Amino acid sequence: MDFVGGMPGAMTLYSSPSCYQSHRTRLVLAEKNISLDVVDVEGAGLPEDLLDLNPYHSLPTLVDRDLVLYDARVIIEYLDERFPHPPLMPVDPVSRAQFRLALYRIERDWYSLADELQQAGDRKQAARLRKQLEERITSSADVFAAKRYFLSDEFSLVDCSIAPILWRLPAFGIELKGHVQPIRKYMDRVFSRRSFRESLSEAEQEMRQ
Repeated sequence: MDFVGGMPGAMTLYSSPSCYQSHRTRLVLAEKNISLDVVDVEGAGLPEDLLDLNPYHSLPTLVDRDLVLYDARVIIEYLDERFPHPPLMPVDPVSRAQFRLALYRIERDWYSLADELQQAGDRKQAARLRKQLEERITSSADVFAAKRYFLSDEFSLVDCSIAPILWRLPAFGIELKGHVQPIRKYMDRVFSRRSFRESLSEAEQEMRQ
């Protein structure tokens, strides 16, 4: 799998075709039209070179010549700084801090629940986690309604982190209810972007077929 674009570079991304951490990274790559090799890693068996490169044996892992990065948040911020066009974070320090706080909250409030949901041991626990994740998403409906994208009229790293979770709602068994029209409009807007469509693996495409 390759992302082919105008940006020069000798980079490799080790990526899971189905995990949201890898997806958010692939979305940044597609948004910036960065050219690199993407190595799909499926199942428990990891490539030997990845085991040597990453002490945590986790995905995604980005290799940029002598640099190895293995946290999705670190990777996407690095990509935004190394390839500044189009920018996916605000320039001024105050807005930048607000966006970083939003990323932190998404990871703490959404990603943590999604992780727990995927590891749920029984139906009762899974149902509780689905409800919690749905409530946390729908509680942000007013934020989704305020701007074209989340917190901004410009697409950002925050959107790159939110979209993979929203895309997976059917796979999680979650159907948003209540005052969710702003969220549905946001989803339609983001899912129709060229970069989002290009970021999808075959496994992710099948999540909504």
